Amino acid sequence: MKMIALRRDARFSPNCSEKDRAILEAASREVCKRFEKKGDSCEVRWVEERDFSLADEAEIYLSMARLPEALRTLEAFERQGRRVVNRPSGVSNCQRSRLQQLMRENDIPMPESTLDFPVWLKRGDGAAQSEEDVVFCENETAFQQAVGTFKQRDIADYVVSQHVVGDIVKFYGVGDRFFRYFYPTDDGETKFEHEKINGPTHHYAFDAAQLQQDVRRLAKLVGIEVYGGDAIVRPDGSYCIIDFNDWPSFSRCSDEAAEAIAEIINN
Repeated sequence: MKMIALRRDARFSPNCSEKDRAILEAASREVCKRFEKKGDSCEVRWVEERDFSLADEAEIYLSMARLPEALRTLEAFERQGRRVVNRPSGVSNCQRSRLQQLMRENDIPMPESTLDFPVWLKRGDGAAQSEEDVVFCENETAFQQAVGTFKQRDIADYVVSQHVVGDIVKFYGVGDRFFRYFYPTDDGETKFEHEKINGPTHHYAFDAAQLQQDVRRLAKLVGIEVYGGDAIVRPDGSYCIIDFNDWPSFSRCSDEAAEAIAEIINN
């Protein structure tokens, strides 16, 4: 059995390159272990997504790729019946502008998109590549300045989300097999430190089973099996999903996640 582990380009792993590589390596090891237990061998080859081409043939692709060229190549292999996780069509649906529309159309809890300040301005043509791709705007002046900066950077596709006060919850999932959530301000592990704007965690009571159900429904609508994101739990226990993305680093639960990823490949 030949498997390609497709590494994510560094631009899509701001402050997380090592963590992203670690979960891909862990998942690959678990997949191989399961094949070996069945008496099969598994040969793993590592490929950077910027170097990926139709010459890279395999039966299985464990992919963290986001570059359009890499996704098109994966789509070609998928049409040939190869197993691809995550599916390229699902990764494309994780672009914020597409994702926001999908959530709105399917009644997934999300922040309002009106300019009722403060708001967040986020690039909509893909996942955040730097801290400047997600901007907190306290008023109209700050918002217009942020939009102007986006235009200077040739970012014409962006979304607006109202700021929601409450506890930030970071969640991780793999299909219907695995779901965990954590409070990032409890352990201080953050990507851009935007969580500090909401202040310390109060651990407001909320329906965690319902959040899990909503997140899993969103993952199926998007079309990905390995996913993560963030939600805000308000003081009254209601919540909204503020971010959703393909294949996070699972840095708080990587061993369990790797086992779950291997299960969906080997079953």
